[in-house]
This record gives sequence, structure tokens and C-alpha cells, in this order.
Amino acid sequence: MSSSVSVPRLVIAAPSSGSGKTTVATGLMAAFAARGLAVSPHKVGPDYIDPGYHSLATGRVGRNLDAYLCGPELIGPLFAHGARGCDIAVVEGVMGMYDGAAGEGELASTAHVAKLLRAPVVLVVDASSQSRSVAALVHGFASWDPEVRVGGVILNKVASDRHEELLREALDSAGVPVLGVLRRVAQVDTPSRHLGLVPVAERRGAALEAVAAMGAQVADGCDLAALEALARAAGAVPGGSAPWTPASPTHHPTRSAEKRGTAVVAVAGGPAFTFSYAEHAELLAAAGADVVTFDPLRDEELPPGTRGLVIGGGFPEVYASELSANEPLRKAVSELALGGAPVAAECAGLLYLCRELDGLPMCGVLDASARMSERLTLGYRDAVAVEDSSLAVAGTRMRGHEFHRTVVEPGAGTAPAWGVRAPARRLEGFVQQGVHASYLHTHWASEPGVARRFVERCRTS
Repeated sequence: MSSSVSVPRLVIAAPSSGSGKTTVATGLMAAFAARGLAVSPHKVGPDYIDPGYHSLATGRVGRNLDAYLCGPELIGPLFAHGARGCDIAVVEGVMGMYDGAAGEGELASTAHVAKLLRAPVVLVVDASSQSRSVAALVHGFASWDPEVRVGGVILNKVASDRHEELLREALDSAGVPVLGVLRRVAQVDTPSRHLGLVPVAERRGAALEAVAAMGAQVADGCDLAALEALARAAGAVPGGSAPWTPASPTHHPTRSAEKRGTAVVAVAGGPAFTFSYAEHAELLAAAGADVVTFDPLRDEELPPGTRGLVIGGGFPEVYASELSANEPLRKAVSELALGGAPVAAECAGLLYLCRELDGLPMCGVLDASARMSERLTLGYRDAVAVEDSSLAVAGTRMRGHEFHRTVVEPGAGTAPAWGVRAPARRLEGFVQQGVHASYLHTHWASEPGVARRFVERCRTS
């Protein structure tokens, strides 16, 4: 992108998960917003839940920066797309700062994304069980990769004034300034369950209170002026390409829609289906779709004129009884899908299309049953489309991510959706008439033709 793309920015990282990244990043977003800044929120990696809290803190759509799903070359353009018009951007990291895709070196790690954005890093350290050792820890992280600039540290879970004094004395020798100290206090109310934090859509009022508490905690314990100054020292984002856009250079969605008619694409939302990347709806709209959100928990009919259906991830297992009880909508989804309309279902969507989930009737589009499992399936996947479908032609290679505690039996139909190439070879998912259903979460920005193909199929099905 051009040198004019120089949004002030910070990456919030930590030595390990559980150090307080989400509290600090979300609180910092809220604190900057309270100072009147337009804040662009971002999350490293595939996580869908944290961006919901980021959105509450900033009033803007939370966006993901995933160098595995989208490729390193798209990180700068996607960042610039999301941060356009903003005063400052805050990027929450993932896991420990140098932890990335398994077996892929630095790929998709927080450090990797910080380097791609040329953004200063603020390291959040859980100081609850150390004093002088904190200097060795911070020095190690700051010096491990000379291309990663650790511009400051925020000490979390500090016990007392004396503890803070010992930590600051130790860090004087590390050459990394202390930009904040958060006391060891009762945790802000952000409840978790089997796949992480409870999404915002399920607890909006309580989530607003939690985000406000994080903002107050960070504003009270951190040097916001110094953090803003560090962000403003970032300079231009490297790269040389323009900000990402959902419309391809040769595609004119307005003219296309006028010529061929707008296709209504219904997108599942509400508490049961909260996992979605913002770019997907933007790509569908750019391809000429009229994107309409509906809630399978409450709505008994699909949006009028629905020609295609997108059912993303979420927690249908938590709402299985309510989803099953909404028989009119289940019937409408089944009729649409069995009539040949394009349906793209990922993870939660896959479960919803099954015959049953934990013994409760679902839509019955797929001759498969789903159930909860004790085993967590988690990780990046390298996959190739096995069959032509409403999303992709056979042979299309995409990268995906799995994150679930459920099992679908069988795991693949007679026409599978994907051949997973790594970490282990297997067939996965279902292609059936216009239906493409799979456990894999994919990021369509990496393959924009997916959305265009889907909308075109909606028009012609």
C-alpha cells in the first residue's frame, strides 16, 4: 500500500495465553474511544469471539488478521481496509507472541503480524508470581527477533505498591519502558465455556458492563498518552499495495445487479450463530447480493425472496432445544436446500443441517447426526475442494480452521466438500445439490471468487 497509509497502531502481545491480552486490548480500545479517538479493532488469528468485545469497545466492526487463512500478503491490505478513516488501531495478539501455526515457524503468530504491519508491540506480562525475573522474561521476548519492536510493557496482576516498585526496578535494566500497571483485582465478568468466552450476542448487557470495566481499569492503570505516542511512531504500513476491497477490478456489482436482478442471500445470526468474518458479507454485497440477517432461534420464516443461505459458526449445541423447537424455520431451510438453492454452512451450520443434534431434530438436509464430544478439535487445515460446488470448483485450494467439541457421523458424504491435506489426509464435509457443508471455517478474502460464484449460483438456481 502507499506510504499515505500510516494509521497509528499498536499490537498487544503476551508471553503466553492467560496473561491478560484480551482485558488490556479491549480496555485500551475502550479507553482510546472514550478520549474521542476513532479506534480500529483487530484480532490476530481465526478467533471470532474477541472481535465481538472489540466491537462493543469501539463501535466499529472487529476484524481478524490471519496470515495462515489469508496469506501474509493480505495482512497489510486487510488492515488498511478496516482501519480506513480511523485515528488509531489496536491489534490483539494470539497465544504467546511467537506462537503460530503448528510446524510453520512464525507464520500467523502475533510477532509475524506485527512485522508485516511494522507495528510496535506492547507486551502484557502476568507478574503475579515474580519480581526480578520479569526483567529476564521481557528482555528475552524483546531480543528474540530484532525485527519485532517491543515498545513497552504492561504489568498485570501486580499485588501491591512494593511489588510494583520491585518490578519497575528490575525492568530499568531491560531497556523496555513500563507503560502500565494493573493491580490484582477481581476479574472482569467475562464468562467462558467450552470454546472460550461467551459471545457478546448472548450477553450484550453484561458484555457492555464488562467492556466499560476493562476500559476504566486500563485508563486508571496505563499511561494512555505514552501508548498513543508509541502508536503514532509506527510510520507507514509496508507493502506497496492498495487497501483490500471486496470488489474485484473487473467486477461492477451495481451494473451486474441491475442486469441480472439482485439475489437475496440470508445469513444466519443471533445468539446461536455468532461466528462470521465481516469481509464475507462485504464480498457477497459486492457480488450483487442483498445480504439479509435472520435469527434461527426466533424467526419462523426465511427473509422474503431468499435465493441462497449462509450459516456460519457458533453454538447450536447450546441452543439445540430452541433450534429444534422452531419447526417452521427448520422446514423452510430444508425446502430451500432440497430445492437446489445454494447453501454455505460452516461448523455450526453443518450441525444445523444434520438430521439431529444430540438426539434433537434439526433440518434434516444431510443424512448425518451430530453430538457433543469431550474431545476438542482445534487447528489450521490445508484443504482442496473435492467436488464442484456452489462455493468452488474442484481443485480449489483453501486454508481453513477447525474449532469444535462435536462429532458428525459420517464425517463426509458420498460427495465430500474438502480433501484435507494437512495435518492428516482425510475427506471432510458434504456437497449435495447446492449445499456445501463442512467443519472448516474459511476466510473468503483469500479466494474472492467463492463469494462471486455463490451469488451467481443464487441467481441461476
